[in-house]
Amino acid sequence: MNQRELFYKHLAQTSPAPLALEIERSEGIYLYDTEGRSYVDFISGIAVSNVGHSHPKVVAAIKKQADTYLHTNVYGEYVLSPQVQLAHKLASYLPSSLDSVYFVNSGTEAIEGAMKLAKRFTGRSELISCYNAYHGSSSGSLSLMGDLEFTRAFRPLIPDVRKIRFGKIADLELITHKTAAVFIEPIQGEAGIRLADVSYWQALSKRCKEQGALLVFDEIQTGFGRTGKLFAFEHLGIVPDILTLAKGLGGGMPLGAFVASENIMHTLTYQPALGHITTFGGHPLSCAAALASLSVITEENLPQEVAEKSELLATYLSEIPTLKEIRKKGLMMALEFGDKELNFKYINSCLQQGIIVDWFLFCDTAMRIAPPLTISKSEIKEVCERIVSAIKENL
Repeated sequence: MNQRELFYKHLAQTSPAPLALEIERSEGIYLYDTEGRSYVDFISGIAVSNVGHSHPKVVAAIKKQADTYLHTNVYGEYVLSPQVQLAHKLASYLPSSLDSVYFVNSGTEAIEGAMKLAKRFTGRSELISCYNAYHGSSSGSLSLMGDLEFTRAFRPLIPDVRKIRFGKIADLELITHKTAAVFIEPIQGEAGIRLADVSYWQALSKRCKEQGALLVFDEIQTGFGRTGKLFAFEHLGIVPDILTLAKGLGGGMPLGAFVASENIMHTLTYQPALGHITTFGGHPLSCAAALASLSVITEENLPQEVAEKSELLATYLSEIPTLKEIRKKGLMMALEFGDKELNFKYINSCLQQGIIVDWFLFCDTAMRIAPPLTISKSEIKEVCERIVSAIKENL
């Protein structure tokens, strides 16, 4: 059997028709298949490769750590330099109330840990999330998902979860003294890049404080410079009680984290002890890669270039004749066509031209654009021209 046949025979499939690109190597904004064809990754592996693919500083950090040690013991038992240095560096860029980091393996694990932490700290059971929210695919995270089509087949989910409308101040009355935490994305990603007014965020923060509920920001997609700030909450003038991270955190390696104050996080250490445990969370290789990636983002001031690159993208892509709307924040962008079949036709046309774009789980009428932060202005122009050309050929 060849590689493709083995893929279909032995790897569990996630959809009836996976893209099945046979990737051999990657560099910068490009992926290369086994036949030498290049693909522009215009979605950064879904907001993961913020510093591009195979960044030399990230790769060097991984190689250096691999020569030192790999797994040593379950998370939290030993003092491991990659974990300690990464936690310290993260804390240096966060408000003082977010000074304790718990490393896990992925975004959904970060959400699961935050759910447990919120319940443990408040002694309450009710959780609130938004309609059209996406927080992960494990059972707990799935319970926060705001779309019946994606959750119906896996019920029953965990109890005491309520939904509110994103950006609607009137719904904040549903946050009460029974609420342990509100889980929310500062920008709704899988809903197709939806934003809320700053007044909403101020009202949300105030309501949570009044009711003693924790505010949990899911920055798994928005973090690490993608919106033009290192973290999206910096645009809003509020600070969450718990911050969840993943995707762009690891620089291409699997890594997630939930961050809170030491006071809140300490509750996981007693009644019971080992209140949250993970074997591979904060793996030394992943933490070394994340530390290198974070250094690239901050030392090269990548977030400062995001706004200008975002405007360039919007300017070039606005030439698409059938485009109805562009929704964006930094390098998170949705091209709205208002028609699912048309959108999927365009996505396929782009792929045939060697450009990887995508759709959104809860907004299949819009095209996802989220290139690496390292993309150059000349690359933006060239890729956008190719996208516009590919779509015009299918009008």
